[in-house]
Amino acid sequence: MSVKTSINRPIIAIHPYSLNDAADTLSIFHAAVTETAADDYSPEQIQAWARPEDRELSTWHAAMQRRNSYVATVNKEPAGFSDVDPQGYIDMMFVAPRFLRLGVARHLLTHVEAQARAGLLAELSANVSITARPFFERFGFVVQAEQHPVLGGVRLTNYAMKKNLFANQTELESEFCLV
Repeated sequence: MSVKTSINRPIIAIHPYSLNDAADTLSIFHAAVTETAADDYSPEQIQAWARPEDRELSTWHAAMQRRNSYVATVNKEPAGFSDVDPQGYIDMMFVAPRFLRLGVARHLLTHVEAQARAGLLAELSANVSITARPFFERFGFVVQAEQHPVLGGVRLTNYAMKKNLFANQTELESEFCLV
């Protein structure tokens, strides 16, 4: 488990997802989609994306396990989650609305990026919502394409994004290189 803290910030810890996190992560997903993303998507799009009537806890848990998921807590309360697969694809990154702007997503992204680097992956990729695009761009992801997936018969917009891990590592190494 990693723990991040500072004088004016709450304690953010990240741990591997477990069955005990299933209900909390499903709740975070639903709140993030229905509240946080509501400024960027229509009510019809939000309903098609969230699909609360179609989400069963055991199915959610099985999918979270397959995705190599991690959970962030703020002062021991579930605050967000993310994942990264063996190819460097981030399928989900969601933060509960009440924990926005506290560094939760940044800590999650730092953690999954470290996992990818440890696996010697060259890049990270994700299909990112309109809402999340500025965050991912701030951390070095670049839009590859605008996409229009259809969920439940409703057309949404998201972005295929990638981050080259070697380029960023080289830039960091060259900044600290002493000649």
